Amino acid sequence: MYINITFADTQIMELRLFNSLGKSKEVFRSKNGNVVTVYCCGPTVYDYAHIGNLRTFLFEDILTRYLEYKGYEIKFVMNITDVDDKTISSSRKYNTTLKDYTEKFTNEFFKDLKSLNIKEASLYPRATEYIQDIENHIIKLQNEGYCYESEGSYYFSINKFAGYGRLSGLEINESKNKTRLNEDEYTKDNAQDFALWKSWDSEDGDVYWEGKLGKGRPGWHIECSVMSTKILGNEIDIHAGGVDLIFPHHENEIAQTEAVTKKQFVKYWIHAEHLIVEGKKMSKSEGNFFTLRDLLDKGYDANHIRFLLIASHYRSQLNFTFDGIKQAKENIDRIQESYSKVKSLETETGCNRVLSEITKGSIDSFEDAMDDDLDMPVALASIFRFVRDLNKYLDDNEVLEENKSEVLDYFKKINSILGVLSNETIRLDDEVMQLIKERDEAREKKDWKKSDKIRDELSKRGYVVEDTEKGTRIKRNQE
Repeated sequence: MYINITFADTQIMELRLFNSLGKSKEVFRSKNGNVVTVYCCGPTVYDYAHIGNLRTFLFEDILTRYLEYKGYEIKFVMNITDVDDKTISSSRKYNTTLKDYTEKFTNEFFKDLKSLNIKEASLYPRATEYIQDIENHIIKLQNEGYCYESEGSYYFSINKFAGYGRLSGLEINESKNKTRLNEDEYTKDNAQDFALWKSWDSEDGDVYWEGKLGKGRPGWHIECSVMSTKILGNEIDIHAGGVDLIFPHHENEIAQTEAVTKKQFVKYWIHAEHLIVEGKKMSKSEGNFFTLRDLLDKGYDANHIRFLLIASHYRSQLNFTFDGIKQAKENIDRIQESYSKVKSLETETGCNRVLSEITKGSIDSFEDAMDDDLDMPVALASIFRFVRDLNKYLDDNEVLEENKSEVLDYFKKINSILGVLSNETIRLDDEVMQLIKERDEAREKKDWKKSDKIRDELSKRGYVVEDTEKGTRIKRNQE
């Protein structure tokens, strides 16, 4: 006699990320168990970060927050590029030292991170702090035959590195007369030997170092290779940035790193898409180029901007609009109102089993969406479904003591990722309570003039009054 036993499907979702290296979603596995090493290309501090930059930094914030949510210990490094073509040119233009110029915009960058509630990285190394390490790395490349000198500058020979082009998909011809390029940035289909160390010229002014490679300064690409490996080791779990960095910057990082270490530099390359503004490419000539402070000066709230910039999928192009900021505010208010109601709720003992199951199912739905390559639109849809269901139970006074605890835990979990909710609950003073009571009495007597007058008075005090079938609701005005 045989007995068939069927077990329920208890499959646990695993985090899957789209790896630019293989161009497919892959199950995430860290190299060192519970510890995850993450390196992100930070700002080049020659100007204020614009909203396109900030979208990338916010995506990286969501990535690291969710890794922590999954129980990982994160070693997260974001570099500061404080010496390159742009920083030198800008500091000379404004007749100030490179150090003073870049320090100003580094500080402004940190202000932006704080305003947008972006969690701090473990370390923010500056390129100028690693000059000797950069020189040593270049000498190793030269000893291995990947680097050559020309007129005091040192270049990486891309034909010598067999894997060049595998990240970007760019096919490299085998010409031995590869053109050398001294500029840090170049077109996406123009593979050339790139500068590792640039000999000094008059355009650099007083920016130079004199060491093992002679008078000069590092190229941009080598800086990230050296900082990342010195701090996180030769094999990194995740390297993130914007899609514009795939070629040449990240392609060059792979070549100049692996040529020395002989190990796979990065396991998962994760890239965020560009944004457009009101349907057009962002540019100063179009008049649609915005920094965070531009938007704050227009009266917009950083919290609403954060929500808008994280609400779309990181691999999809985001159309940034001012109507979108207003919609972000409404969406936050919708979630916040339910959260605040539950926080201030006085409950009876017990548990509503149906609501309990809805709450557990909702957090599962949220996690399933985030596990699927950080699918924020699907995750947000699950949140709004839960808020809609929860409000029905709130209206019917069917949220009991255990439900309150579970629901508050739900909001705590989702906000550890979203980072937009306030812990504030509405506490009404006696004067406001008396006004609400008087307004309710006026409405019972159909004294609409007095009712409207009291509504206006409450509005001046920062409260919005809503009349529902269940009675008066009051919430803070978020304008």
